[in-house]
Amino acid sequence: MKISTFGYSMKQGVKNIGRNKMFSVASIATMAACIFLFGLFYSIVVNFNYIVEKAEEGVAITVFFNKEATQAQKDKIGKELEEADGVLNVKYVSADDAWNSFQGNYFGESAELAEGFKSDNPLATSDNYEVYMEDVAKQKDVVAFAEGLEGVRKVNRSDLVAKTLTSVNKLVGYVSVAIIAILLAVSVFLISNTVTMGVTVRREEIAIMKYIGAKDGFVRAPFIFEGLLIGFVGAVIPLVMLYFMYEKAIQYVMTKFSLLNNIIDFLPVIDVYKTLLPVGLALGVGIGFVGSFFTIRKHLRV
Repeated sequence: MKISTFGYSMKQGVKNIGRNKMFSVASIATMAACIFLFGLFYSIVVNFNYIVEKAEEGVAITVFFNKEATQAQKDKIGKELEEADGVLNVKYVSADDAWNSFQGNYFGESAELAEGFKSDNPLATSDNYEVYMEDVAKQKDVVAFAEGLEGVRKVNRSDLVAKTLTSVNKLVGYVSVAIIAILLAVSVFLISNTVTMGVTVRREEIAIMKYIGAKDGFVRAPFIFEGLLIGFVGAVIPLVMLYFMYEKAIQYVMTKFSLLNNIIDFLPVIDVYKTLLPVGLALGVGIGFVGSFFTIRKHLRV
């Protein structure tokens, strides 16, 4: 496209928006609302996934050894577990560590109750490996692998926790896809209507241009620029709003519910916007392009 043609198309695209102010404003507002809801929903989902991932990192299976297992066998088991598919980290817990943890959990401040076991550790054969997984959904496979290792007596696991976290992840994924699809459909419909109004106003002009030999690309370009501009503006407005609202919302939640400070963490706004900013702009511009391109194509036959 020549520079002069490009300039003409841009100018006409802006004029089209001016001619149909009401529909243009409605399209921008609807696009902004859709992108805002998308950004809001995305922020909630990524933070929820982040919290779930942190929770998953704390879910481990416990691998116990046979009583007659030698230290060499235990070391071999640990190495094989570290190399297993889906394993994030393997931590060795000695019998003394296991007993100290047990005392802290069950005796609490009444540590004197455990004095009778000072020289006789009741968990002397309970040294083990705590195995943390990359994805809690792989727990079943990791457990099966661990149970098949020579020298392993038993494997403790948290089936209920693993099943719950996996189900939550799937549910969030399905809901995300459904909501995004609805928002995209609404946005395309609104921009399509706006471009249709512009085409209707200039129907005779388009027909004359076609009769004197104007190519489809030349006639189509102003309307595509119109859709792109509407999509871009409709994306920028909510993204800017969300940027400033995000941190204030987190501060409010942490202040209002101070108990959450030691339980959950939220992603910094920069981490969220590394994906949200390009995706939000791409959605706005992409929806504007799709809505205008396919709408004007219907009206090029004269």
